[in-house]
Amino acid sequence: MARNLDLTALRSFVAVADTGGVTKAAGLLNLTQSAVSMQLKRLEESLDAALLDRSARTIGLTSQGELLLSYARRMLALNDEIYGKLTATQYECEITLGVPHDIVYPVIPTVLKRFSAAYPRVRVHLVSSFTRELVANFKQGKLDVILTTEDTVDAGGETLTQIPLIWVGAPGGQIWKQRPLRLAYEEHCIFRKFVQHRLDEAGIPWEMVVESNSSRTIEATVSADMAVHSMLEGTQPRHLEQINHQGSLPRLREMNVNMYHANLDGGPVIRDLAVFIREGFATLRAQVTA
Repeated sequence: MARNLDLTALRSFVAVADTGGVTKAAGLLNLTQSAVSMQLKRLEESLDAALLDRSARTIGLTSQGELLLSYARRMLALNDEIYGKLTATQYECEITLGVPHDIVYPVIPTVLKRFSAAYPRVRVHLVSSFTRELVANFKQGKLDVILTTEDTVDAGGETLTQIPLIWVGAPGGQIWKQRPLRLAYEEHCIFRKFVQHRLDEAGIPWEMVVESNSSRTIEATVSADMAVHSMLEGTQPRHLEQINHQGSLPRLREMNVNMYHANLDGGPVIRDLAVFIREGFATLRAQVTA
């Protein structure tokens, strides 16, 4: 007799695997901790297999859990795609998503792909800009959902994760050893003044050698080993790498990645986009801390 897996339980299992705990997974799924725990228990009983290693402070996966995770992701993605194709055709509109340049990758492309499968007739207009401009446009009603990188979170916002700010340079580069330290930053980069302040506190002389509103210009300069920059850990492109300065440069702080969205009472479109974004950053956080 055929036996069927519980997709709701699989979704909870994936959330626990991504976040490393039942409490965080419950918050991600908007469920109680007991509901998530019960779903995990039923899933393990139905498969007659131990999927989670609960011996450490952070929940890990057993070898069987690792195997299931790969299948579970594919099954849920297919489920969401089918559901979107057959039930979401009545939604036909455009929504605007604002994201700072430095956190578009690696999460947002995956989010857009999932959202497109779920709502094939909804167009997402992606606006990439600086946090200050995104906040101003959101307050004016020009954007439906925005992500920001900030020290704190304002009313109505939700902190998705906290990510350390790191020094980045050219692969194998040496310019970070030079004094004054050569910097390259966008004119409106929210990290810029903080980095300058930290260098001043550490007594390290610096000079701004490139000022541009083009992120590509900054990345090209840094990848040529002509200057250094700072980015959120895990968001640096392949042509840049974290500088292993061994304390020669000041340690930088963690930044909030926050989400603000319009009223969710108008239907599931913005609500589901927010869910996909939330889950995407939960996965990134798990990968960074692994």
